[in-house]
Amino acid sequence: MPQTLLSISTRGAGLYEFTRAAAGFVAETGVEEGLLTVFVRHTSCSLLIQENADPDVRRDLDAFFARLVPPSDDPSMAYIVHTDEGPDDMPAHIKAALTAVSLGIPIARGRLVLGQWQGLYLFEHRARPHAREIVLHVGA
Repeated sequence: MPQTLLSISTRGAGLYEFTRAAAGFVAETGVEEGLLTVFVRHTSCSLLIQENADPDVRRDLDAFFARLVPPSDDPSMAYIVHTDEGPDDMPAHIKAALTAVSLGIPIARGRLVLGQWQGLYLFEHRARPHAREIVLHVGA
């Protein structure tokens, strides 16, 4: 079964689209029908299928999660104990726990079966830049 490792360099918190890279990998495999499994190898970021037409959607999602789980130095987060890597460390783990670290996307006629406005995103939850690894695996 075809598999590859996709590296994404982030510049801090936010959504990073990788739809084209995933679609290109699927095309290279020659698989006509199957399933693309996408898995992120980290605990402080996650994966989303989300609208890719209006950038306001990405900004609003990022803002919502920032309000939902603020940094641990925020008074509302006084219960957090794990702060080894800074005030965004444990909140990043919580955000990853609330979202997905693995996705499955059907393949038909050699292409990803995504809706017109759907895109694949790495959702970075940390404030500083990171090198993230995503495993793409095609099963027929």
